[in-house]
Amino acid sequence: MMNRSHRQLATAVLEAHGTTYAAQAGITLRDKPSPLYRLLVLATLLSTRIDADIAVAAARELSAAGFRTPQKMDEATWQQRVDALGRGHYRRYDESTASRLGDGARLLLDTYRGDLRALRDSADGPGDVRKLLQDFPGIGPTGASIFAREVQGVWPDLAPSYDRKALDGARRLGLPQDPDELDALVDPEDRARLAAALVRAELGKIDPADLS
Repeated sequence: MMNRSHRQLATAVLEAHGTTYAAQAGITLRDKPSPLYRLLVLATLLSTRIDADIAVAAARELSAAGFRTPQKMDEATWQQRVDALGRGHYRRYDESTASRLGDGARLLLDTYRGDLRALRDSADGPGDVRKLLQDFPGIGPTGASIFAREVQGVWPDLAPSYDRKALDGARRLGLPQDPDELDALVDPEDRARLAAALVRAELGKIDPADLS
């Protein structure tokens, strides 16, 4: 039977920390080519061993520079991408990431005409979506899980998407570690928000005592 305290705790987590990483990066996520591409860029940045807030800042700088579509990212010079990443203090991996973003933009244009919805539609189920995402440079299993975690509000076929970081965060907060049980604690439109909050818990950004 549903543990009522779990629902209350999930509600408290959402209210205090339920901002998706996409929203933090200034992405209003919709089932449209540009915001989906910007989420792919964000997932690429979050995949490296760098602070999540720095990755988010770098994503904001890339968007501010106008690189909001694969066309614009492809047209940008490598140095322009490096400079935008640097403005977001994404410096340790700036050169290699600039190359990956350029190569990934070209792959998206050549394979899916710049539209990640074509990737989704060509996939044979949620697992295949994650597999196809890993064709993009810099997107491994971790990056594919990040993308799925954030996009599940607009791609509900991928729900529930609570990756290992989110489940570890749930454990730290005393919430269920089963994706279906977690999913039952919130409305469908709040899945991605809960997942992001749980990741913050795993990263030590949430003190469980503050939620009591």
